[in-house]
Amino acid sequence: MEFLGFTLDIATLTNSALAILFKVALALLIFIVGRWLAKKAVAVAHRLMLRSRLDDTVANFLGRLMYGLLLVIVALAALSKVGVQTTSVIAILGGAAVAIGLSLKDQLSNFAAGIMIVTFRPFVRGDYVQISSHTGTVTEITLVNTHLTTINNHDIIIPNGDITTSAVINYTALPNRRVDITIGIGYDADIKTAKDIMLKLANDNAMAFTDPAPIVRVTNLGDNSVDLTLNVWTTNGDWWSMQCDLLEQFKYALDDNKIDIPFPQRSVHVKGLDQMINQIDQAQKLTMTKN
Repeated sequence: MEFLGFTLDIATLTNSALAILFKVALALLIFIVGRWLAKKAVAVAHRLMLRSRLDDTVANFLGRLMYGLLLVIVALAALSKVGVQTTSVIAILGGAAVAIGLSLKDQLSNFAAGIMIVTFRPFVRGDYVQISSHTGTVTEITLVNTHLTTINNHDIIIPNGDITTSAVINYTALPNRRVDITIGIGYDADIKTAKDIMLKLANDNAMAFTDPAPIVRVTNLGDNSVDLTLNVWTTNGDWWSMQCDLLEQFKYALDDNKIDIPFPQRSVHVKGLDQMINQIDQAQKLTMTKN
């Protein structure tokens, strides 16, 4: 058969078309079955990760990442069946991955840190923590950053990369917490009386633990005062309230017992002051004599 001056072999064209259709059908079958198997594999892996007590956020992300990688493998396998050179496709994908990685290196660093945070759990939502100079309650942990809410309701967003390179103080990781209150009294005050007052108020406080019992020690002989420090234990939830209550009660009780809390004092010595005064006196006498 001739068409536009070309000789066409119907049998060859038919065989070629059937071969192409077979390859396309096989590629579609590979893609459909492969995608179904990828979903099943991801579902099984997700259940195993949750059983191992991995954080749900990490499990979901790793599941999506695993599904994406499996889907790429399935797509490459399907493309190879229709004659596409997958080597060049892999090279292009590799180059694109390197370029994206270089442009997003800071975000990838924060992401890797986020994986570590949700995996090892130095803190969880609801914990009251100090990260570097920031203090607040953890309200949200993402794979890129962590949100803290301060006591005056400010939202602080900290990159996860900064968290893994800083010291983290988790104030609520343990159920109990110690209150330390230091009061400075004058050097002429009775130390025993002041200690008895502080101990009695601590023991009478309903939020204070009796075991371990409160204790007061002399912790410093300062420039202006003798420092007494009270150590008393309570729950994390009562820590702030008990500290404020005891500070107020100490002030009233010490005032009632005439035990002063001295202000900072400084003694200033001027070198040559006596000589200056004598010179002024002599000048005044000389003036009076002349008059």
